Amino acid sequence: MKAFLIRIFLLLFSVFLCIQLWIFTSLAWWRFKPVDTTMMMRLDYWSEPAVPIKHQWRPYDEISTNLKKAVVTAEDGKFMHHHGFDWEGIQTALSKNKEQGKVVAGGSTISQQLAKNLFLFNKRSFLRKGQEVIATWMMERMWSKERILEVYLNSIEFGHHVYGAEAAAKHYFGKTSESLTKDEAIFLAAILTNPKYFEEHRHASALKARKHMIRRYMRYAEIP
Repeated sequence: MKAFLIRIFLLLFSVFLCIQLWIFTSLAWWRFKPVDTTMMMRLDYWSEPAVPIKHQWRPYDEISTNLKKAVVTAEDGKFMHHHGFDWEGIQTALSKNKEQGKVVAGGSTISQQLAKNLFLFNKRSFLRKGQEVIATWMMERMWSKERILEVYLNSIEFGHHVYGAEAAAKHYFGKTSESLTKDEAIFLAAILTNPKYFEEHRHASALKARKHMIRRYMRYAEIP
């Protein structure tokens, strides 16, 4: 029995190490190469293979500064000042969730969200969260802040099978991501909390409130 448990432990440990090696090599490759697909895109495609994924890579300098500032304001105001984790934000989220008795707020940074989108899945679990922490830690040490934001803007979901700033700009406004106005950027940043829902409910009160918040604080956003 003891030998069997040891073999199981060694097998699980080997799988764990292989996953970390896969993440490390992927991050090393993507330091300079465009990210053409992510785990979230694959899961979306596998759920509806008849619907093509809309995605087109754009370099950091070809994405509107308006969108960069709006997204940082909406998703991670301390992006330039943390090393992957906003501990104060996590504590605030935990307090809100405890008060409500359910998950009503998250404390994930842009780096954490990107780690999840690149490698993991949406289902909440301690195992997934632990792997997210490891992937985020590696990413923050291998990539610059500019690279993290560049990949994030190119891979985040903006609607039904719509991924990345370029695809979103064309889908919603018929233009390139480089030419997005302030109002258009605020809209795209505001829908990120629930893009598939807000794609169909563009006049929802929650969306209006989020757009107001972004507009109010966007001037203070720090970006790479």
